[in-house]
Formats: sequence, structure tokens, C-alpha cells
Amino acid sequence: MLRRRLAVAATGAVLALAVAACGGGSGSSSPSSSGDAAGGGAAATGEFNAALTGIVNPSDKKGGILKFANGGDWDSLDPGDTYYGYSWNFIRLYGRSLLMFKSAVGKEGNQLTPDLAEDLGTPSDDAKTWTYKLKKGIKFEDGTPVTSKDVKYAVERSFDKEVFPDGYTYFNDFLDWPKDYKGAYKSKDVNTDSAIETPDDSTIVFHLKQPLSNFDYFAQLPATIPVPKDKDTGAKYKEHIIATGPYKFEKNEIGKGFTLVRNEQWDPATDPNRKALPDGYEVSTNVNADDIDNRILAGDLDIDVAGIGIQPAALGRVLPDPALKANSDNPTSTRLWYTSINGNVPPLDNIDCRKAVEYATDKVSLQTAWGGEFSGGQIATSLLPPAIPGHEDFNLYPPGADNKGDLTKAKEALTACGQPDGFETNISYRAERPKEKAAAEALQQSLGRVGIKLTLKPFPQADYFALYAGKPGYAKDNKIGLAMNGWQSDWPDGFGFLQQIVDSRVIRDTGGSSNISVRDPEVDKLIDQAMKETDTDARNAIWTQIDKKVMEDSFILPNVWTKTLLVRSKNATNIFVNDAYGMYDYLGMGVK
Repeated sequence: MLRRRLAVAATGAVLALAVAACGGGSGSSSPSSSGDAAGGGAAATGEFNAALTGIVNPSDKKGGILKFANGGDWDSLDPGDTYYGYSWNFIRLYGRSLLMFKSAVGKEGNQLTPDLAEDLGTPSDDAKTWTYKLKKGIKFEDGTPVTSKDVKYAVERSFDKEVFPDGYTYFNDFLDWPKDYKGAYKSKDVNTDSAIETPDDSTIVFHLKQPLSNFDYFAQLPATIPVPKDKDTGAKYKEHIIATGPYKFEKNEIGKGFTLVRNEQWDPATDPNRKALPDGYEVSTNVNADDIDNRILAGDLDIDVAGIGIQPAALGRVLPDPALKANSDNPTSTRLWYTSINGNVPPLDNIDCRKAVEYATDKVSLQTAWGGEFSGGQIATSLLPPAIPGHEDFNLYPPGADNKGDLTKAKEALTACGQPDGFETNISYRAERPKEKAAAEALQQSLGRVGIKLTLKPFPQADYFALYAGKPGYAKDNKIGLAMNGWQSDWPDGFGFLQQIVDSRVIRDTGGSSNISVRDPEVDKLIDQAMKETDTDARNAIWTQIDKKVMEDSFILPNVWTKTLLVRSKNATNIFVNDAYGMYDYLGMGVK
């Protein structure tokens, strides 16, 4: 999500993976009414793309309710079990992690700033050890002081991927956990000081298995949002999170929506990052995507929380209308929409059958399904988006001069894999996402030209990875050979983009895998090699090599490097796009 180098002092054999910015230890204020904060000036309304470089409708006015809607349901509101970008954007309203991305315009939003912690992390032992000091005066919503032990417990509980299948595996993979550690529930009596120490209530020390110069990016992950052990209810904790941010849950009906109200225990003196302008938030879930667009255009709704842009029907209304277009923004992001090609599902366990999919794909129809060049993105030929260091322009499967597929090459590949007449398999997509359905239908049409017959299988967004496409056994048993997918960089370097989607070691039999299809020991070795490389250019060259190796394996069919068309709320103030999330910044907004 970031584009500049992490300014962290570390010596010795450091894994210099970070390439994004990080700010100083003094923190950052949210956008002010003057519009000069966060590197962006006040922006007039009625200008297309005004929120990319400035703050639209700047104001310090407090009060009012912001209304959000989600086309599906959250994967989870639990900070230890969420892996959607929109959720990480939104979670800052009710949870505070050790560090956070600034609530700021554009590239300024790429900078890390202290949140629970007093400052950025202090590395030692050649960046194998990272120490953070917590600010004083931070409390849970019940008035209990937050201590370092609450942060430690939060990370320990997130380790359990059976209870929390949707979370990432960064802490699991890189902290020096005791042998056979299984998380706070199954290993509750195990001493974990080898991984995390809390020498006092305001100090937390992380111990890594190997040097890691970008650990500050780990410290901003939602799993560092503190959880009180005596209030933890495991998988049910998502029903009522104990807040540390300026808002707490008043009501939460899973599957329908929830409301946030002010948290009286939040002390703004400890928190220069949040202005907390609205009195609360009303969030509806499982709302039809086209209805969301229509309600935003009508002024009845403020935000489509998924942040992936308006649907084709609304696009046809907005682009031709100067007034509507002037109230919209077209940000790019470090996101790739793609299709996972599951080599666990025959006949796609044969590389030539996977290559047939690559060659037969009509990239133009795919781009159109995602919203076209304007609101879908640029046709992608590899994994790494252009903004990520290590990106290189290459195309191993040229789709013809018209980008509509090379059917001759596709048929040759089918013959080579013993399926000259084609084959049948299923393709999954998230049911609440019309663009994913349209992309799956586009593939169904283009692959059908060479006899590859796809049956569409929609699954709910909330459990798509935990129970269906991301659960290896289910995917294999139900012949999900292709799965619609999307990925935005956790932070803007090759590691932050690639590791969680191409490293086979993150695949979990229990489900929740962000890597659905890439199983290649050579790729895993290259990742380890990149992590040991201290020279930036040499390291970036390895990420390029990994990109090429995955494409050689044909485990991923790139669709588009994304652009989205976002429509601004008629009722909101302080509207701006934060580059860290590639969408409107939910933390900075107020109400007219």
C-alpha cells in the first residue's frame, strides 16, 4: 500500500524488506478545517478527482451519523480474524494498533505513525528484536487500562487459524514461538516469552526467528489491537469487540449490520490521529450492490464500505453526466484482480491444462467485466502491479494482437495435457460482487471457445476463503478449478504484495488461505532468498523472478491492475483518498 522507503535504523545483516515510508515518532493529526494537513490542500467540490490530492468539504464540525453499507458481510470484525482492506480501513474507528497508517491525503497516508505506541519500533540484535513502549492513559471501553499484556494476548490468540481462519500468518511465521505452539487457547499454559515479552505494563518486545527490517509494518496489523483476556469469547468475540478507539459497538446483528457510538473512555489527548467527528455510524450488511450505488447517488447513503468502486449500471450514469462525474474520484491502487488456477483439481494438476486457460482467455472481455479501463483497470500480464518495486513488463502468454486470446496456442496446450477436446471444471466467485460474476461469465465464454466448460459457483463473501475457495479440501472435493480473487498489497514492496498469495507455506488445510493455488517449492526458496538479501535492487530482482516463476507455473491468471470509480457522499465532510487503502479514508470523515 505504500511507495516510499521505511526509515528504520537497523544494523548488521538486516532483512531490508521495507520500501515504504514511515513518519517520525510524534504522530500525525487528522485533516484540519484549513485543509493543509496531511500534505493535501482543501479541495473544492464539483471537481473530478479532487479527493486524490486534497480534502473535499473540509470541516471540524462534530455530530451526525455516517451511513455505510456492505454488499456482503464482513469476514470478521474481530481484529485477529480479518483480512479485507476495507476492514483494515474501518477497524481504526474502534480499535487501536501499535502503529497505524496516517489518516491523510494520498501518499501522506502511506506513512506509519504511532498509535498505541509512543514511537516507531526500536530494533536490536540485528533487527531480530523489536521493542515498543505504550502510551499512558489508554483504556478499554469499560475503563480498564490497556497494558502490553493485552497486546501480547491479542497476538497470541490470533495464532489459532482454526478459530480465526481469515487472518494472515505473518506473526505465526516470523515470531520465535515455542515448539508446537498452537495459540492462546490450545497452548494456554505455554510460556511464550521467546516470541513476545512484556517486562512491564508499558513495554512489549517481539523476538523474531530471523532479522526483519520492516517489522513496523507488522506492528500496524489489526492483530496488535489489544484484547482483554477476561473478556475474550473466542470465535464469538466478533459479536462484541471491546473497543479502544473513539467508537464502540452499540448493537451488532451478524448478517444484518451494526451501529457504533462514542466510546466515553477514549481520551483524545492520547490520540492525535483521530478527530472522531461523527456521533456514530450505521452500517448495513448484505445490501444489493446496485442498491448501494443508487442510494449513494441519491444521498441516502454515504459509503460503500468495500471500496472497490461502483457497479456497471451506475458507471453508465456517472461518466456521461458532468455533475455526477465531478463528484467522483478514480484512484489507482496496488491491487490485482486475478483468477486462481488450482493445481489440486484435475486436470489442472497438469501444467499444460493450466497454460490452456492462460492462452484462451479474452483479456478484453475480462477488462470490460471489471468495469473497463476507467473503472476496472489496466490489462495485467503478471502479478506485481506497476507501483510495486520489482514490477517488470513481461507477458508469457500473449493473447494475440487484439488481446482476445490465442486459441491456437490454447488448443496445442490442451492436446499436450491429454484433453484435446477440452474439459469441465467449476469457477467460484463472491456472490455479492457483480463484477466478479461478470468476470467469471467472461471467462466462461472465452474458455468455452476451446472446449473448457466452466460452471459458475457463487459463495458468500464473508466465508469465501475460510470455508470455500480458500479451503483446500472443499475446493478439491467440489472441483473448484478456478476461483475469482483479488489482492491489494499489505504494504508496497514485493514481500508485502507476494508473500501471502504465493508462499505455499501459508496454505492451511483448515481454510482461510489467502494463497489458493500456488504450490511450488522453488517459489518458497526464492522468497527465503529475498528475505536474506540486504541489497535493495538485488532483492527487488528476486521478487521479479518470483513473479515470473508463478506465471511460468500458470497458477494465476492475471486479470487487471485496478482502478476504481468512487462516488462521494453528499452528506460527508473531509472526504479524501488514502493511498494506504486505495479508497476513501473512513477515519477522517465527518458529517455536514
